[in-house]
Amino acid sequence: MATTEPEPRVQLDRDPVAHVARITIDNPPRRNAYDPAMRRAMGAHLEDLAVDDDIKVVILRGADGVFSTGADMKNAYAWYGSDEPRRRPSQRRRLSVDRESFGFYHDFLTFPKVTVAQVETYALGGAFELALMSDLAVVGRDAQLGMPGAKLLGPALGNLHLFFHRLGPVLARRLLLTGDTVAAGELEHLGLFTEVCEPEAVAGRAEAWAEKVARMPADGLAIAKTGFSLVEQTMAYSGEEATGYLVHAFATNLRFEDDEFNFVKTRAKVGTTEAFKHRDAHFGTDGRP
Repeated sequence: MATTEPEPRVQLDRDPVAHVARITIDNPPRRNAYDPAMRRAMGAHLEDLAVDDDIKVVILRGADGVFSTGADMKNAYAWYGSDEPRRRPSQRRRLSVDRESFGFYHDFLTFPKVTVAQVETYALGGAFELALMSDLAVVGRDAQLGMPGAKLLGPALGNLHLFFHRLGPVLARRLLLTGDTVAAGELEHLGLFTEVCEPEAVAGRAEAWAEKVARMPADGLAIAKTGFSLVEQTMAYSGEEATGYLVHAFATNLRFEDDEFNFVKTRAKVGTTEAFKHRDAHFGTDGRP
């Protein structure tokens, strides 16, 4: 999924001597949320790095001390090819678009180089999935994690195999069925991430882990990544490649009852900012009524 034009909101830096590359999501006005063009740019950089023999490790990070708030919901319908469609996207359109979107996450999950997530401040929605998919993740104790999109589009979001395998069924159900966000420090005892540290230490520790991995032989890392992927596909991710986008496509076609919060309908009436206020009034800002 190569991009034909440079995307300034996604930066690539590579250091062939240190064998480390860095992909930076650079959209600070939107807390490094990303849209389809940015996702395609990330995918194109990853494709390039996958065949770069000088690179062993890829650090994924966000600009200005924020990892990412995930998919940009301000232009939610742009994901389906229209900013404000006159009619709802067809199911075939949803499946086609979600297949491309989830293809990016699948490719990241099975990426042949070692990935390190530098998670600061926020990792929400798709960004939370990227953090979970990374081989190593360094997370600030104050970083807010979760799938708040469950409050907008329902709980069948993202790669269910990933959530149940990496988080466990209890925490996965909590985050998806409530839309709760939690501070990484609350989950530290579960050992979900490589390292949970003070916010100011995240960037340095991510670089330290990347440097440590880069000392390993490139062939050994490639063999290990392929082996890890095989093990996880057989024990945890069987059917993952299709299940994620299939469930997501159907889930975005929900029927909302009169007393249920409908983000898309509310957004069309009052705008994005006010729609989020309506969401908080419905769910409660702490996730409880």
